[in-house]
Amino acid sequence: MGNYVLPWQAWALLSAAFAALTAILAKVGVENVNSDFATLVRTCVIVVLLGGILWATGNWQPPATVPGRTWVFLFLSGLATGASWLCYFRALKLGEASQVAPIDKLSVVLVAIFAVSFLGEKLTLPNWLGICLIALGAVLVAYKG
Repeated sequence: MGNYVLPWQAWALLSAAFAALTAILAKVGVENVNSDFATLVRTCVIVVLLGGILWATGNWQPPATVPGRTWVFLFLSGLATGASWLCYFRALKLGEASQVAPIDKLSVVLVAIFAVSFLGEKLTLPNWLGICLIALGAVLVAYKG
């Protein structure tokens, strides 16, 4: 798969930092355009960026080497990602970034529930407590009373 040097925790923190930047940059970016158009522009940038990364790193994989089941799940994941982005940009167009982002991060709670339900992952009592605190925290951060 490649040597990614950093541990998964570092990549996850980088993901969080870039997600935070995404919210701020996207909020400004959707000010004067349709949110769906903004999503299209973002998607095109991502396609070009990833194509460049694959080319530069030599990590291109011939499509014929990808198993059928993998294609199905990558396709479904792409549909879910597209739907998520469309909804996220629409929410940013209509609401404040400081309210939209925490509600969007309820995905952490849903991932835990789905991972247990569909992937058979196990969570301990402290894990579930953390999930509940994340849910409560997201609601409290988004609340503008």
